[in-house]
Amino acid sequence: MDESFSIDLGVLTVEPESTYHDQAGEYLSSHLLADFRRCPLLYHQRVAGQVERRDTPAYLVGRAAHCRLLEGNAAYQERYAVGGPINPKTGRPFGAATKAFSDWAAAQGKPVLTADQVELIENLATGLARNDAAVDLLLYGQAEGVVRAEYCEAPCQIRPDWVHPHRGLVDLKTCDDLTWFEADARRYGYIHQLAFYRAVLAQVLEQLLVPVHIIAIEKKEPFRCGVWRVDEASLAQAQRENETAIRRLQVCRTRNVWPTLYEEIRVLSAA
Repeated sequence: MDESFSIDLGVLTVEPESTYHDQAGEYLSSHLLADFRRCPLLYHQRVAGQVERRDTPAYLVGRAAHCRLLEGNAAYQERYAVGGPINPKTGRPFGAATKAFSDWAAAQGKPVLTADQVELIENLATGLARNDAAVDLLLYGQAEGVVRAEYCEAPCQIRPDWVHPHRGLVDLKTCDDLTWFEADARRYGYIHQLAFYRAVLAQVLEQLLVPVHIIAIEKKEPFRCGVWRVDEASLAQAQRENETAIRRLQVCRTRNVWPTLYEEIRVLSAA
């Protein structure tokens, strides 16, 4: 641990996830910027409320896993209803498709996880616990603290998974197979996401080059867990591309023109 590097965790605001997402129309986030890089029209439609992000069982499990692994079992049990009613004939929980489970879920007043989803989350926790480097990164710090600041003349907000006072930003990901995680990171723009986090955080810190780590856990046996430190050159390149995208976004707003980026004929080659 590099004790010479220090982040004041007091710059992070703790607030409900719903409060953070309610500010999406006012502040630029990493997800909205990713939408814009992919398709300015999609970004515009999301901000206007014409296209909503669909919630899925996978997203639910992802949020619950983040709560369990980053905030602990007490917060997890408080925020989610887990397991469901027990079938007295089998001694096991009723299936998610049964009326007994549906009636129980409707009475909980909070998100509900099935027995299979709970088992998966506990397996993810076990996988993380087997990796000493991952445990060390999450030993101290703040989970999902919020920072709002002006970046590239745009009001922005971030809610990083974890900020360690001496190890920097830590992002928690799940994946289907850890073998291909590095390809997944490039495919899904994880480095751009983390470069945005770091750049916005730098607006309120004296530390400009905050270290960035990713913890990834696979969602199948043996639930391997790996840790990556994102190299500075990749972060710098992603930051430049983010800043170029923000400048294009400002032009689109001024002109009220929102292209798909596929207006022109492209050339398709085998290379």
